[in-house]
Amino acid sequence: MKVLFVLFIIMPVVEMAVLIKVGSLIGVWSTILFVLLTAIIGASLLKRQGLSTLMRANQKMNAGEIPAKEVAEGFILAVGGALLLTPGFVTDSVGFALLLPGIRRLMINHLMKKMVVSGQQQFTQGRGEFTHTRSTYKTYRDQDGVIIEGEFQEESSKKGADPDQIEKK
Repeated sequence: MKVLFVLFIIMPVVEMAVLIKVGSLIGVWSTILFVLLTAIIGASLLKRQGLSTLMRANQKMNAGEIPAKEVAEGFILAVGGALLLTPGFVTDSVGFALLLPGIRRLMINHLMKKMVVSGQQQFTQGRGEFTHTRSTYKTYRDQDGVIIEGEFQEESSKKGADPDQIEKK
């Protein structure tokens, strides 16, 4: 609750104070131009880095891996982009910081410690038989609003099959 208070009450006041101070030093039109310029540069950087992250996530999914780091990176990029599009120098500073790969990696490592990744795949081979097991945790809300949570496993097995020939589901 305190975080929301800071975000919605104190941050706009801080932003206005900084904008007024900068405007008095460099002029109103220069300040407005600078705010617009940071938004344009930020949007361009966000687009480039966001597409790169999306491509890496797509490659991991195609390889049958869970793109957990890419999801965390996408979240941080989205927050950074929103901050860059918000007029003001304080939010722009934080937004640009979130676009820096080093700072983003530190935040991703912190988020990964708190994030729960569900879904795992297991491949076993023995006695001429190859088994593919996929364990997934699902949350489902039906039309009445009832939430059903649970874990299930899918198994597919083929005798004498090559692991590369079994379709990954």
